[in-house]
Amino acid sequence: MLRFIYILACLLFMFMPTSTEAGNPDRQGESGAAQLLMNPWARSAGLHGLNTANVYGVEAMRINVAGLCRIDKTQMVVSHTRYLEGTDISFNAFGVAQRVGKRGAFGINVMAIDVGDIVTTTTSQPEGTGGTFSPSLFNLGLSYSHLFENKVSVGLAFRFVSESIADVSASSFAIDAGVQYVSGPQDNFKIGVSLRNVGSPMTFEGQGLSETVENPEGGGYNLTYFQRAQKYELPSMLGIGASYDFVVNPKNRLTLMGNFVANSFSQDNIGGGVEYAFNNMFMLRAGYRYEFGSTSEGGEKAPLYSGLSAGVSVEVPLKKGSNNKFGIDYAYRDTELFNGTHTIAIRFDL
Repeated sequence: MLRFIYILACLLFMFMPTSTEAGNPDRQGESGAAQLLMNPWARSAGLHGLNTANVYGVEAMRINVAGLCRIDKTQMVVSHTRYLEGTDISFNAFGVAQRVGKRGAFGINVMAIDVGDIVTTTTSQPEGTGGTFSPSLFNLGLSYSHLFENKVSVGLAFRFVSESIADVSASSFAIDAGVQYVSGPQDNFKIGVSLRNVGSPMTFEGQGLSETVENPEGGGYNLTYFQRAQKYELPSMLGIGASYDFVVNPKNRLTLMGNFVANSFSQDNIGGGVEYAFNNMFMLRAGYRYEFGSTSEGGEKAPLYSGLSAGVSVEVPLKKGSNNKFGIDYAYRDTELFNGTHTIAIRFDL
C-alpha cells in the first residue's frame, strides 16, 4: 500500500510545471487568477486550509480533491464570505458531492466574487468619468474521486477560470490532483498530498485593448491598433499534510494536524491546527499558519493570512435516528490588513 502511495506522489510531482520554483521570492506577484487561492468553505477556512490530510466532501474540491469520495451519499454546501472586512468585497460558493457506486464520487462547485462598483477613470479624467464598472471573477470545477479499499483515495478536478470586465476578458483551465491515505486501528492517522492550480497561462483580450489614433500619413481616416497583453501564470501549489485523531471516547474526539505548502509564485508556508468534536454535533477548531521569509532581515512584510484562524460548527440530524444532517459552519481568519475575513456556510448531508 505504501508503495502505491509513493507512486501516486511521484505522479503528482511529475504534473508540476518544470519552470516553477516553489517558494521563489523573486517570482512573487508574477502570477494571476488569485481567486484560485481563496477558500470559500468555512470548515477548512477555520483551519487556514491546513487539513490537506483529512478534508472530505465538498470542501475537498478546494483543498485536496482526493477527499471528495469520503461521504455517505450526498452533500451540499452553500457559503458566503466577507473578504477583508472593510473592503466591501465578498464571494459566494455552492458545491454538491454525490457518491457514485460503492467507491466513487462526483462533485461540482462554483464560486463567484463580488468586488463592488469601481469608479471609471481615464487618462483625461483621472478623477472619474461619472460611471462605474464591476469586474466579474468566476470559477467552475468538476471533480471525481475514487476510494481504494477504504485506505487510499485519489482525485482529479478540472476547473474553468474566468476574469472579465465589459470589454476585456481572460480565461483558462486548471487541473487539481490529490491523494489521501488512512491508517491506524480506528483510521486515526491520515496523510495527504495535493497539487493545485496547474494550467495554461491566461491572457487578457478584447476591444478594451484597442486604441484609435490619427493616420500619421493623412488620408482622412483613423487607424485602430490592438495591444497584446502579457500572459500570466496560474498560482500553482503543492500541499503535504498529516493528521491524527485522538478518540477519547465515542463522544469526544481531538484531531491534531500539520501542513506544508510549496508555492510557485510566493513564499512557502507551514502551519498546524487542532479540532475538537463532541458527539459529532459540535466542533471547535483553530489554526496557525506561518509564511517563510515574513520576518527576514530584508524586512519583508507579513503576508495577508500569516497568523491565527478559528471556527465553529453545529450539526444536527434532520430526523431522529436518521443519518441525514443539517449543519452551520463559521470561520474567522485574522489578516495583516483590514479587519479579517468572515465565512459562514450551511450544509446538508443526505
